Amino acid sequence: MGIDPAVWIFLAFVGLTLGISFYLGRQASSSQGYFAAHGQIPWFVNGVAFAGDYLSAASFLGICGLIAFKGYDGFLYSIGFLAGWIVALFVVAEPMKRLGKFTFADALNHRFDSPGIKIAAGVSTLAVSVFYLIPQMVGAGALVYPLLGWPPWAGVVVVGAVVILIVVTAGMVSTTWVQFLKGSLLVIFSAVLTVLILGRGFTVTDRPIEQQVIVRSESGVTVNGQPADEEAAAAAERPISEVVSLPDGEKSTGPLGPLEFFSTLQNSEVVLWTKDGPTSVDGVETTTYTPTKKPGADVMKPGEKFTGIRSDKLVDKLNFLSLMLALFCGTASLPHILIRYYTVRDEAAARKSTIVGIACIGFFYVLTLYLGLGAMTSGEIFNFNSNMAAPLLAKTIDPTLFAIISAIAFTTVLGTVSGLILASAGAVAHDLVETMAIEDLTDHQRVRIAKIASVVVGAIAIALGIVFETMNVGYLVGWAFSVAASANLPALVMLLFWERTTKQGIIAAILMGMVSSLAWILLSEDTFTMVYGLESGWLTPFSQPGIVTIPLGFLTLVVVSLMTPRHEDAAAA
Repeated sequence: MGIDPAVWIFLAFVGLTLGISFYLGRQASSSQGYFAAHGQIPWFVNGVAFAGDYLSAASFLGICGLIAFKGYDGFLYSIGFLAGWIVALFVVAEPMKRLGKFTFADALNHRFDSPGIKIAAGVSTLAVSVFYLIPQMVGAGALVYPLLGWPPWAGVVVVGAVVILIVVTAGMVSTTWVQFLKGSLLVIFSAVLTVLILGRGFTVTDRPIEQQVIVRSESGVTVNGQPADEEAAAAAERPISEVVSLPDGEKSTGPLGPLEFFSTLQNSEVVLWTKDGPTSVDGVETTTYTPTKKPGADVMKPGEKFTGIRSDKLVDKLNFLSLMLALFCGTASLPHILIRYYTVRDEAAARKSTIVGIACIGFFYVLTLYLGLGAMTSGEIFNFNSNMAAPLLAKTIDPTLFAIISAIAFTTVLGTVSGLILASAGAVAHDLVETMAIEDLTDHQRVRIAKIASVVVGAIAIALGIVFETMNVGYLVGWAFSVAASANLPALVMLLFWERTTKQGIIAAILMGMVSSLAWILLSEDTFTMVYGLESGWLTPFSQPGIVTIPLGFLTLVVVSLMTPRHEDAAAA
């Protein structure tokens, strides 16, 4: 039996990615080349690479899945992710290029020459990068099952191994061009998929809208208490959601315009299916599909997932505001994004790169609303893993398109994970080991240590990706943004705009933001229920820490700076 053509397409994408890495590997012999591509990346290429780095598994898999399962609320992640680039453009872009050389710690330490700052920033970079790696690996595991038939853990291992190979082989030069390639392809094919969604329009389902209970035991199969065979049981399974009525009693709309798509959905009715099971008790396996009818206007209205938008409870409102604050502040604090500013020639190129990145990212995030709602209303997606909505939507249109979209999603994961591991490797080699070393490291030693660190961090990412494999990747990224914004943003912003900032204040702010946000997340209700598998015991009032831990970082920096001697060169700097 021959191999599915979809597999060949997938393998071709991965092979092309590795081919680029091996070809460009010879340009990464020095630390300047390995960590920053000699600062010679063209600004347009770097801008698209920004998009390729930033549009991670959370953006393509997680947000589309959240919209498909929860409606408009998932799009609020897109808004938060995009809004964060305003901070990056107006606050961070030019100073980062001007003040640094290899890592985020360079910018913080440019006027202090403090080993403490480099160590604190290096540890923070590792913590944020590892936390951000988790959703990327979870997304990789979700992708390989419908495409290759492998279990999720196998996908996590394959991505980890390929990315380690990319980073160890060629460093930033290879990573940049991989990100440029996958950023371009992701935006282009997402636009193609959106056009096909609009061309297909909406079709009313003819399935019965009532609870379906499928029971399998040694004595046979029953559907809603009636004896059945496996064919009838398969027919009783339900998709994630489907359209049950259209305006004016129509059965199908035909092609729709971009705005007509939303107005038609708003005046339609949708049923959302909840799958419970399969659960097994004494050899009896039960799967239940429960419908919930909703007007399309409710699907398009905020507040279905983020109850804090409509809730009267202060805790719910704070949880939602905390998430939005973390998304807005986190972009300009992510280590793998910050190091991209060192790959261009000067501050002007850094600014232009950011503008190109914003244009690509903004266009893609508009498309996520069509992709998510298209998956919700297709009536053909039976996989209740919210991370697979976009690739499976492509499969309902054409198997070849599914292979291409899955391959692009896979390279999306590769590109983002490459950037994260490279940021981690730089933190270990340039910030931690070099700071604590007795003698100055040679260029060769720095690169070798970075490559060893890449392997270790990659192994950690593989393990965590397997542990967290059932969680939505978009939700996990919200946590990573909270840690990044809490640990990194207060130090960077205050260094740029408050000359009274001291090295002790920066160190204290980084450590306080990192420790408090991580502790808050690990002690939250969502972690206890979704990760630890416990029903009670959480110690924080809501799950998103940013609204508490980001101001805490700023406050810590101000208080400690006022209590410690001012740096003698601060005014001149």
